[in-house]
Amino acid sequence: MSTTGGHGRVQASYDTVAEEYRQRIGGELADKPLDRALLGMLAEEAVKNGAPVADLGCGPGHVAAWLAERGAQVVGIDLSPAMVEIARREHPGVEFRQGDLLELPAADGEFGAAVALYSVIHLEPAELGPAFAQMRRVLRPGGCLLLAFHLGTEVRHLDEWWGHEVEVDFHFLELEAVAGQLTDAGFTVQARLERANHPQEAETLRGYLLARRD
Repeated sequence: MSTTGGHGRVQASYDTVAEEYRQRIGGELADKPLDRALLGMLAEEAVKNGAPVADLGCGPGHVAAWLAERGAQVVGIDLSPAMVEIARREHPGVEFRQGDLLELPAADGEFGAAVALYSVIHLEPAELGPAFAQMRRVLRPGGCLLLAFHLGTEVRHLDEWWGHEVEVDFHFLELEAVAGQLTDAGFTVQARLERANHPQEAETLRGYLLARRD
């Protein structure tokens, strides 16, 4: 999988913070009722259709495990080998793979649904279209995709994260611009949501898009 350039820096940064990320973020869904509701819908649909769910940018695997606990068959995919190692350790009943959003390690039409929570924010603007094409490729026709990202136009660069030296950019995205790129990639956007941050989160406005593969 491609880890050159910026992706190599993103991978190295997440490898560096992986264990602390798990400790700080691994229980986040307990305080995120909207996320749970959206993920619950995704899990319900996946169970009904008998198709696995992809968690794209799964980190330490907590979202994948939450979906699996609700009866879904889940495959977590992350760029960071350290994150994948932790996810496998913490959630041995769930399958995890290492891979890049631009070259997903999955077969055509393997999944009935996919979720990508704050993973596309590390892509360059020109990479969003190819990433969405990959997501469409691995989804079955009619498959559901849930995206979440920070809203805005800024690029926030970190050289230090929780006391660790890193080199990673966070790209804030505009809701309608991303919706348009999903449409161009062969999705039909079915829902748009915005919310303010929870007290324990970074102070950013959050956007969600729910789309279906045409």
